[in-house]
Amino acid sequence: MTENGLLQIGLYFVTLVLLIKPLGSYMADVYDDAPHIFRPALKPVERLLYRIFGVKDDDDMSWKQYTASVLVFTLFGGILLYLQQRFQNHLPLNPQGFPAVSWDSSINTAVSFLTNTNWQGYGGESTMSYLTQMAGLAVHNFLSAATGMAVLAALIRGFTRRSAQTIGNFWVDLTRSTLYILLPLSIVFTLVLVSQGVVQNFKPYKTVPLMQKVTYDKPVVDSQGNPVKDASGKDKTEPAALTEQSLPGGPAASQIAIKQLGTNGGGFFNVNSAHPYENPTPLSNFLEALAILLIPAALCYTFGKMIGDTRQGWAVLITMFVILIPLLIFCYYAETADAPYVKGLGAAISSGGNMEGKEVRIGAANSALWAAVTTAASNGSVNAMHDSFSPLGGLVPMFLIQLGEIIFGGVGSGLYGMIIFVVIAVFVAGLMVGRTPEYLGKKIEAFEMKMAALVILIPAVCVLLGTGAAVVLKDGIAGIANPGPHGFSEILYAFSSCANNNGSAFAGLSVNTPFYNILLAIVMIAGRFGVIVPVLAVAGSLAQKKYVPVGSGTLPTHTPLFIVFLIGIIIIVGALTFLPAISLGPVAEHVIAAK
Repeated sequence: MTENGLLQIGLYFVTLVLLIKPLGSYMADVYDDAPHIFRPALKPVERLLYRIFGVKDDDDMSWKQYTASVLVFTLFGGILLYLQQRFQNHLPLNPQGFPAVSWDSSINTAVSFLTNTNWQGYGGESTMSYLTQMAGLAVHNFLSAATGMAVLAALIRGFTRRSAQTIGNFWVDLTRSTLYILLPLSIVFTLVLVSQGVVQNFKPYKTVPLMQKVTYDKPVVDSQGNPVKDASGKDKTEPAALTEQSLPGGPAASQIAIKQLGTNGGGFFNVNSAHPYENPTPLSNFLEALAILLIPAALCYTFGKMIGDTRQGWAVLITMFVILIPLLIFCYYAETADAPYVKGLGAAISSGGNMEGKEVRIGAANSALWAAVTTAASNGSVNAMHDSFSPLGGLVPMFLIQLGEIIFGGVGSGLYGMIIFVVIAVFVAGLMVGRTPEYLGKKIEAFEMKMAALVILIPAVCVLLGTGAAVVLKDGIAGIANPGPHGFSEILYAFSSCANNNGSAFAGLSVNTPFYNILLAIVMIAGRFGVIVPVLAVAGSLAQKKYVPVGSGTLPTHTPLFIVFLIGIIIIVGALTFLPAISLGPVAEHVIAAK
């Protein structure tokens, strides 16, 4: 590690903290329908949208109606996105003439973007037309993010309402999240990215000659595209030369803005934010990384303001920082000093750390920072290949995902997941002292704990069962390019990422096959809605309860003691669930490499 690298990381968090209160306060005003800066200009647009779609903004829903609206809206959007991919060869804005996307990849991508996972088994610049990227994927970046924020708003109302049967209106929450929060931020951020050189056009790709010819060994394939073997059974190759290169374009900046702000992460180009057309300058790298945590962090203050006690929001935010920052520093350390193969290099070489899979212009510090925040925030975008991290360096983003994407997490989804952990912590603390647990004036009883158990267990079961199936079935093993612990890590990371709706990957696993496309799609659906439905059920149950005044037996949930207790609950649950699997992957690989 270097002082310069630590200084850049420190500057990042200082800037983030300074933005939390103003943005968080603004979002609270949006959901409370209080006066705010954009209300005079956009309120007529909001009312017009309600009239067009037949929505009554004062018509609240029960938790079951709210849940049904979320599911129906998502299903309808997924079908449209699937059809758009299947027929993109007949639609406009396809200057490269890309063919229709295969049925299994179309299903996987549709599910991926509607669940805010943005897992990509395809190369964006070689698969998707401009229309599919812009009117399909980018639109779902807005809508899936707004859905998570809407569910959070409903859960907060569960705490603030007294003896109520309703938790708000999904269509209103969805509209306000998009119109007042995501859209204005994305417009401003798009313009900033364009000023830094991020591409935004509709021009066809350009083919240009290389300044220096590149020679390589080209795999020999038969008429059906299968590799040809030589006499020894190895893949046959032949010399080839590359003399020109295709320079892609497209409406990238607008999609990158919302992919970061909405914790979506889906890249316009295959290598995501490692591509200079997505992330061209140090300033764009800093701002894109900042955008990843901006809304999830600010929502903690929004939560505190909406419930009338900002101390609760700060307590949750501090919990997230206390878990994230040490893991980030450990990741940075592992990528600079702890990797066995880096230690063996000369001092002049090893001082830069493990640069395999990293952009030289970005470096190890900013690569580690991005890897940590993108997996803490359920974002999934990358500016370096996690597959090339050292074993322990790669363990950090994997473990952050496996904690449940609650350390900031996705916009909305991370905080409602964290609130469920707070509920569990309050319940466990109540059992320890023999008192009925209460949180924010609401008793935590059997129903809430059953739903909380589902929130924790469903993603974990998806990860472990999916990984187990992939490592024993022929179709799953066929995707492994790196046998041994690293190949296991690639599979474990893939299912951890999809079940927790992150979307990043170790990238060494071939997943664009019917087996992985369908299985991972099922896991993404279960990981998203297996959490949303119990969370909304908790919101509905809490809204119906009476307020319990604070008494001598009430556990303070904003104190340092409770923060430490909450951190312990989170780490213990994550370790007990995934430590055996992690031991077979990154830990085993590190031990082998150290020998």
